[in-house]
This record gives sequence, structure tokens and C-alpha cells, in this order.
Amino acid sequence: MKKIVYGLFFGDSITYGEYDGVFGGWVDILKRYALQKFHEGNGDELILFNLGIGGETTEGLLKRMPVELRARNSTDGNLVFISYGANDLAIKEGMQIVNPEKFKYNIITAVQHAQEFSNDIYLVSILPISKNIDGVVVSSGKLRSNEEVITYNGILKDIAKEYSLTYIDFHSALFEDKEVLLSADGVHPNEKGYGMMAEIAIPIIEKYL
Repeated sequence: MKKIVYGLFFGDSITYGEYDGVFGGWVDILKRYALQKFHEGNGDELILFNLGIGGETTEGLLKRMPVELRARNSTDGNLVFISYGANDLAIKEGMQIVNPEKFKYNIITAVQHAQEFSNDIYLVSILPISKNIDGVVVSSGKLRSNEEVITYNGILKDIAKEYSLTYIDFHSALFEDKEVLLSADGVHPNEKGYGMMAEIAIPIIEKYL
């Protein structure tokens, strides 16, 4: 009998797929891929939920995560992807939105929530930012730096190691060609960048198809 497994993608606008008018972002590419495989009659059904919300930090995640997990809980199993940090690390009006210590606490709490519903939890790296906005206050009033991205990714890597989770390193994959793979705002990927992210993530979801 075929299983129905759910995949829940928690994140911000990069999870949502903002600025990709072609494919709808990396999670939507994965959704279509999983659906295509199911229609081809291969293996189990994997239903993916894009739970990305633009501008969200780990503070917002913790408020909604238990409800979202309960609402989308498959008896055959769940995958949980946690993709945060680009908004947490931003500095606005001289203050970091979510400081590193609080970010670490929030991610660990999110992992613990996820563990109640899943044995398959993935932590997703924060992407690099364009040199044009590195350390620059942009029109939204936020300042981000690649130095902070590395600090926060270090926290994610440490938590992944401590809790035996898989860390998906989009940062390393996109870093060298970031000026070509990011959109004009220097934060979100363009369709090429999202496409590359999907290529990296497809082998992960293949295991459940």
C-alpha cells in the first residue's frame, strides 16, 4: 500500500519564492517534481506544503509552528524543513532583529517542536547577499552583511550536528556566482538561483518518492 508523506517547508520569502516569476521558487519546483513522479506511478506520494511567509523571523515561526504541524500531520510520516535567518540577522535602527543567542534558542525550540511530528528534519542555510548591499542600509531600513550570514549559518550547522539533522548548504553552492544568481535586491535569488537550489534539494526528496 502506498504511503502519503507530507513535507512542510517553514521559512521566509526565500522559501515562499519571492522574485521568481518563472518557477515560483525552489519549493514550488519541488512540489511539481514530486507530483510528476506520483503521476508517473513511481513509489509513494509526497505532498509538499510551502509555508514560507515574507519577512518572517524565528520569533514568528515559533508562534505558528505547533499549529501548522498539527494541521498537516500525516500518519505515514512528515519531513520538516526549517529555513530562517535572513531576516533575523538584519539590523534595523541600530538593533539586530533577532540576536545570535536568541536565534539559536529559537531554532532549537523549533527543532524540538518538529521532533514531535517527524524524524526527518532539515536545517537550511542562509544565502549569501550581493556585494552591492553588504553592510548597506537598504530602502526597507534593514542592513545585512555576509559576515553575519556566516555567523548565523555557523549556529545552524552546530545545531544540525548536535541534533543529528541534515544541513542543506545552499550558501556554499551559490556563493561563488552570487552576483549572477541573486535578484536585483541582492537578497532573494532570481529564477537561476532558485533553480540551482531545487537541483540541490531534489535528491533529498527523492528518498521519499
